[in-house]
Amino acid sequence: MDLTHIAARRQIGRKVSGVAAMLLPFTAEGHIDADSFARCLQAVTRCGLRPAVNMDTGYVNLLAAEERARVLQIAQETLAGQPFIAGAYIEGQDGEPAELYRREIAQIAEHGGTPILFQTSRLHGAPVSQIVSVYERAVCDVPEAYAFELGRMFAPNGEIWSEEIVAGLMQIPALRGMKHSSLDRRIEIARLDLRDRVRPAFTVFTGNDLGLDMIEYGSDYLLGLAAFAPETFAERDHLWEAGDAGYLALADALQFLGNVAFRPPVPAYKHSAAVFLHLTGRIATDRTHPRSPERPSWEREILRSCAERLGLL
Repeated sequence: MDLTHIAARRQIGRKVSGVAAMLLPFTAEGHIDADSFARCLQAVTRCGLRPAVNMDTGYVNLLAAEERARVLQIAQETLAGQPFIAGAYIEGQDGEPAELYRREIAQIAEHGGTPILFQTSRLHGAPVSQIVSVYERAVCDVPEAYAFELGRMFAPNGEIWSEEIVAGLMQIPALRGMKHSSLDRRIEIARLDLRDRVRPAFTVFTGNDLGLDMIEYGSDYLLGLAAFAPETFAERDHLWEAGDAGYLALADALQFLGNVAFRPPVPAYKHSAAVFLHLTGRIATDRTHPRSPERPSWEREILRSCAERLGLL
């Protein structure tokens, strides 16, 4: 793969599909802040993006089963039939993986959501046929689902799959797409090339908050960063579709925010999200889940600069 090939993929004027991975806000007392969460969900749908709940941005790996169910309930009640995506997370649970996924997927479907399947470390290194079979059986009861390919810089249960595994998943009819979070543009471009060969209608959502311009090359997006400023992402997408050069400055400002928020250690971006959303008046506090890593106190002023550059203060 060379730069000529990559440049040839740029699609000015392409309509972009955007999904925001929602932060789960907490009150000063450390409880789920349902009111702030509902406001954030409404803001995302109001500007034309889809929300995704119980994702890594929403601490899915740290929530108890009843807390994940509470999140689904809030989303269902708030969105009132509008589409949303929700994570099916099975890491640490006992049982056969396909059946565990089916149980999580059934709960998501009952609440009106579309599932996206988090990887499990129990399938790390498994044969291609086994992984594809697990996913095929997992999604057999729903008309639409997504897979999630997650680098280990985000979570230890993640794995960057071989091309053979991805090609096999692309051929499962109910899997309509996948989120790719390697933070490596070359791997993602290869995923897009494979999609074009195997199943052109298959959606590849970029999870690269350090490479937001992946939308220019054929990726759509499912990003935690989109939940920081959903209206700004929607405006950026419109400018790209319209071929408007105003896209450039807005994309640069969003990437500045992404570079600050998603620097190592990457999982601490959730604290960056809480601070940013609190600064911009979206949520009531900047509290995070008590077991989630935090950023230093001085980051607030850098995030304030990001917000000012985006015109949000």
